[in-house]
Amino acid sequence: MSEVISLSAARKTVAPKMRIGLLRLSDGAPVIAAHEFGFFADEGLDVELSVEPSWANIADKLAYGFLDAAVIVPPLAFAVHLGLRGAAQPMLIPYSLSSGGNTVTLNQSLAQETRNRSNRKEAPVVEALASILRESTTTLGIVHAYSTHNLLLRYWLATAGIEVGRDVKFIVVPPARAVEALTSGQIAGFCAGAPWGEVARRAGAGATIATSNDIWRSAPEKALAVRARWADERPEALQSAIRALLRAAKFCDGPENAEYTAALLSRRKYVDVDPHAILADLPGGTTSERGCVFYRGAVTFPWRSQGLWFLNQMRRWALLDDSLDLHALAERVYRPDIYRAAVAPSGEPAPVDDWKKEGGHDEAWAVEALPLPLVLRPDAFCDRVTFDSDTVSPPSKTPVTALHKN
Repeated sequence: MSEVISLSAARKTVAPKMRIGLLRLSDGAPVIAAHEFGFFADEGLDVELSVEPSWANIADKLAYGFLDAAVIVPPLAFAVHLGLRGAAQPMLIPYSLSSGGNTVTLNQSLAQETRNRSNRKEAPVVEALASILRESTTTLGIVHAYSTHNLLLRYWLATAGIEVGRDVKFIVVPPARAVEALTSGQIAGFCAGAPWGEVARRAGAGATIATSNDIWRSAPEKALAVRARWADERPEALQSAIRALLRAAKFCDGPENAEYTAALLSRRKYVDVDPHAILADLPGGTTSERGCVFYRGAVTFPWRSQGLWFLNQMRRWALLDDSLDLHALAERVYRPDIYRAAVAPSGEPAPVDDWKKEGGHDEAWAVEALPLPLVLRPDAFCDRVTFDSDTVSPPSKTPVTALHKN
């Protein structure tokens, strides 16, 4: 008996340790489920979850090695990789965790006036909001300068001629503090991930006027970012983590599992809000058409073209040095090769290409994959533009100082 106990103890001590950071957001569901259901343990991993108060905390802990990986917004992973907001720490994105879930939520009066103008003028909501923003100084909250929320909201407002800094002010508000900031009047609205738009609605503090799907349908949202050094030292462990997450993603993406997933996320140590507010934005929930997707349509595949879109928008808004080679950077950080190696033994389909055209599809469409083709979801942009990685301009020879260093 003592030999059995000592062998079990030995196995436990040699299990690769993985510390994963995340915020109080619904799209951390696959990581939480993989941890709580023992999927990580089934793959031989000893995973510790660390729920952080802000994206700044996530970035700092990755940069200084207090976290091995994180549920992260991809632009922030690039910022950590490049040292744009502190110490540089090479990062990899071998897995995409979610799509959708963001809302543009305004206080009740601003939301009502936006809708009234949109209806009177038969104009798109963004044009109605733009007309209001030009009339008075308005402050909107974003979760971080290097976030999908900042880039998507800027993209959407720019289609109506709105320029941040001239027509509207952005300030950073951690997602879990967004409803409080809206209620207090610190901000007139925010762009944040689920469940905070629904929490604002239920509290009577705000109303959603647009979602990520209104800006970019099936927009990639959170990813798993891993410190490159950790990944290089433990390649098998990283592939194991990907398999565990994929298993959890399938569970969380099932409408029949939505109530259970919402109850799990609502626990105090995770999102810590009413499970009904979380349920609304899960697959099968009352607002699932705007909410989170975790598996369907190859959501989990780390498309380099999506990474390049984020980088191109970061350069557009002077968040990156203009001399960077964006294609090379996307290839260095986004690692579909690791994803393919992880899922191949199970026969899980994976696209054969690393790049695709982003946007331009109003209906479901197929891509070549092995062992079977994959059907992707519609991905049109609000301005009907198609993003082709081949048309992104080469780096400038004149460096530009990046903004938002903090």
